[in-house]
Amino acid sequence: MRRTIPVLAATAGGLALLANFRTTPAATSARITAATPGSTEVTIPSPTTTTAGQATTTARPTTSTTQVTSRRTITGPDVPNRYGDVQVRITVTGHHLDDVQALQLPMDRERSAEISDYAGPRLRQEALRAQSANVDIVSGASYTSESYIQSLQGAIDAIG
Repeated sequence: MRRTIPVLAATAGGLALLANFRTTPAATSARITAATPGSTEVTIPSPTTTTAGQATTTARPTTSTTQVTSRRTITGPDVPNRYGDVQVRITVTGHHLDDVQALQLPMDRERSAEISDYAGPRLRQEALRAQSANVDIVSGASYTSESYIQSLQGAIDAIG
């Protein structure tokens, strides 16, 4: 009986710490960088160039010419899943991801529409924050999230 209370308290404390544990994905992701005036390229940083989810940049020699960056819109591939198709369109200016629009999300069933209405804005916000397709899957919308990430990565890859 004397041991029961301390054991329960220690277990509850350990579970609370475990519930608040956050990890940073170790996978590399594509980053959009400016290459030459009017064109862009996709570069993939190595895991050593990222620190807590933020990419470090290296200085490049500057020239006396001014780089002109163009705004481009690229549509990602249509990625089907068991609940419907997902497709995104990105807008980039130079090396910056300006916007991500979901062209298609599963909407054929009422529950699919609820999930898409919930997951779509969160995935967009994460993609704009990360400036890549390295985003977390939305809980309860794993199929939609996976398809969204694949379409987003396809659009980013098409820039190069």
